[in-house]
Amino acid sequence: MAAARVVRHVLGTDVVGGYLHGSAVLGGLRPHSDVDVFAVVRRRTSEGERRALVEGLLEISGEKARLGPARPVELTVVVQDDIRPWRYPPRREFQYGEWLRDAYERGETPSPAPDPDLAPLITMVLLGDTALFGPPPADVLDPVPTADLRRALAAGVPDLLAELELDTRNVVLTLARIWTTLETGLVQPKDAAADWALARLPAEHRPVLARARAGYLGQQDEHWDDLLPRLRPYAEYVAGVIDRTANGSPSAPAPAPPQAPGADPA
Repeated sequence: MAAARVVRHVLGTDVVGGYLHGSAVLGGLRPHSDVDVFAVVRRRTSEGERRALVEGLLEISGEKARLGPARPVELTVVVQDDIRPWRYPPRREFQYGEWLRDAYERGETPSPAPDPDLAPLITMVLLGDTALFGPPPADVLDPVPTADLRRALAAGVPDLLAELELDTRNVVLTLARIWTTLETGLVQPKDAAADWALARLPAEHRPVLARARAGYLGQQDEHWDDLLPRLRPYAEYVAGVIDRTANGSPSAPAPAPPQAPGADPA
């Protein structure tokens, strides 16, 4: 895999292992899925090494890849001693995703930072149990305590709300998956989480999630002009349910069953 080759080229023998997670191991890649890679290294990286990772990934990731269009890559790098033994919030060493491309092409280089989102990422890596190279993930990573996973999921909601208009499909689906995980304890593919949430959403919010699900599965072209007035109310409703659920309050009871998941009700 090209992303794994970039990591090993830049960091060499200091890489403990590389792991596939996300859609690729939780039900299969969809038309708009990223290739999600999680790398564990033995030591802190230099700014030059992080810049080299950026340059390598700009060449191979996404529609604007310098070597030609390709499936987008999301790469997360952690230092093993920063996440094992587990502590909260964990520290992220490096992150690349196509939503950061413009900043990286302007010359910005990511810096290490605390990142609660590592809690669900590590949970998915352990669940996926798919090593690209190196030992099995369970030999490298500690399980994330349920309490830390729940607070990490809730902690990511404000950033998602801020990106609603910029990354609409992903935000709509991710909110539904956070809700699903908090309620069921399961980390599911985005389309499966959407199915679960559609059965529990009030009727006025279903069209937004149904549209995002259909776009994610490649069942229809993505467009939001006709649903713009409903985007923010959907997001705020689900964010409210997430907040109540994360704090131990029951969510609202399920309303009447919606139309079929692929449908796009008016």
